[in-house]
Amino acid sequence: MSKRAVLEVIALDVEDAVAAQAGGADRLELVTDMAADGLSPAPATVARIRAAVDIDLRVMLRLADGFAAGDVDGLVRVAGGLREAGADQFVLGFLDADGVVHLAAVERVVQALDGCAWTFHRAIDRAADRDALRKQLADLPGLDTYLTAGAAGGVDEGLPTLVAEAGRRGEPGYGQTLLVGGGLRLEHVPRLRAAGIDAFHIGGAARPSGWEGPVFEGAVREWRRALDAG
Repeated sequence: MSKRAVLEVIALDVEDAVAAQAGGADRLELVTDMAADGLSPAPATVARIRAAVDIDLRVMLRLADGFAAGDVDGLVRVAGGLREAGADQFVLGFLDADGVVHLAAVERVVQALDGCAWTFHRAIDRAADRDALRKQLADLPGLDTYLTAGAAGGVDEGLPTLVAEAGRRGEPGYGQTLLVGGGLRLEHVPRLRAAGIDAFHIGGAARPSGWEGPVFEGAVREWRRALDAG
């Protein structure tokens, strides 16, 4: 029997978090400002959500739109404040102007996380060389997940890459969980599950009224049922 697939849902506040957990989410990605594609939330928001739900939380470390590291000192300070608020899992990822992983910035932020688990997010979908990026990051402590659509344009475009990378599980640079998100739709699930992918990430799909509205428990539950059906 295949193991239960992980369902991660983007949450902006306590209302989102409670609805996502009630619908069957296993984990939340906590962000703010989706107009900038998701930035670091305030420590107080993280503390309130941590008190309201008992599922895992992964908290975004990102201070500005885009995938440049920007103010690395600021990122380290933000990481410290979020840890004090109860965060113990994170999401991050930085590229330079050529689409190469900004390894120095990633290493410095990861050092500040002091062993916390973390996801390298969809910056991988804008990387000049996905394989090289994975191999550069392979030995960093705490990295256990890549959030990816397989391509910058989303899962429709990236499906072949996702299936191919799933088939390389266990190779150097491919030991991390493949968490699929970015234009993900229910119709993609059977092919992804057949490829052995068992982690899924939704944002807008959990919000029938768009980003101005809250996470809807029923929408999350629909995804939970689809993933459990295999």
